[in-house]
Amino acid sequence: MARKHSRLSALAASAATACVLGTSGFAVGAAPWAQAFGNVAQVAQGGGKLAVGQSGAFAFNTVASAKTANGTTELDALHSAATSSNVTATALGRHAIRATAAQAPAARPAADNTAAAKAAAARQAAAKAAAGKAAAGKAAAAKAAAKAAAAKAAAAKAAAAKPYLIYDSVQPGSLPAGQAAAVYATGAYATQPYTVAGHHTVLWIDTNASDPGANVLDVEPGDATPQAAGQWLKQRLASQPHSIAVVYTMRAEWQQVKDNVATLPGWMQSKVRYWIADPTGVDHVVPGSSATQWYWGRSYDITTANPDFQK
Repeated sequence: MARKHSRLSALAASAATACVLGTSGFAVGAAPWAQAFGNVAQVAQGGGKLAVGQSGAFAFNTVASAKTANGTTELDALHSAATSSNVTATALGRHAIRATAAQAPAARPAADNTAAAKAAAARQAAAKAAAGKAAAGKAAAAKAAAKAAAAKAAAAKAAAAKPYLIYDSVQPGSLPAGQAAAVYATGAYATQPYTVAGHHTVLWIDTNASDPGANVLDVEPGDATPQAAGQWLKQRLASQPHSIAVVYTMRAEWQQVKDNVATLPGWMQSKVRYWIADPTGVDHVVPGSSATQWYWGRSYDITTANPDFQK
């Protein structure tokens, strides 16, 4: 067969060689060629129509005319498989290159990344430092305010715990400005509130037991009597149960006043304060009293009062 049909053999060999060298799709197209060569072999073995003495062209035509399952010739199938493999390989190669290029992140200089990181860290540190400084400033201000408030409260408490001076006069205009004052609400020397404007504390004195709204009842010869004191205290404390009621009197009449106060209910007695006249000229407070008028002057008198005098 090989000797008599050398042209067919040469053609088949050439085709096989071209397929092997041309594409990686030879494996895909090998099946049609194998089938074609099988057909040739069957012919050579006597199973086909090819007989000894027939030309090589007839043998090639036999191979070329062998049909595949879908009706194409064996050569057409081989050519189609080879071409498809080449196209597929080429397309896959281009796709792989594009995918790699798409997935690859854009390169950024390392120096730029480092500088940006340092700048961000610096901004964060600056913001943190500013926040800490602001918080520290607020804390310091709050601490200073609390300290000032505590100092003021302590000073007020200390001042309240100490005896203080009261100035009284029948001439309000002669009283020292800004000091605690006492003036008259009834009697010959009664005055008006505007005359004592500017004094932080003002006591109003009732001289005849007609005004239970006044702070003090003046019990001495020519003014209210010790007997009237009990009634006046009762009226005042009944109308103002949370207030303090003060009786100003001389040492000579103090006991009589206390005897009349003893007839009042106990809670009323606890709210009575005694202001005793004892003009020695020396600053002092008579024991048992809450205030003592120790100085008589031409323009005003001076009294020293204990902290509980108006509380």
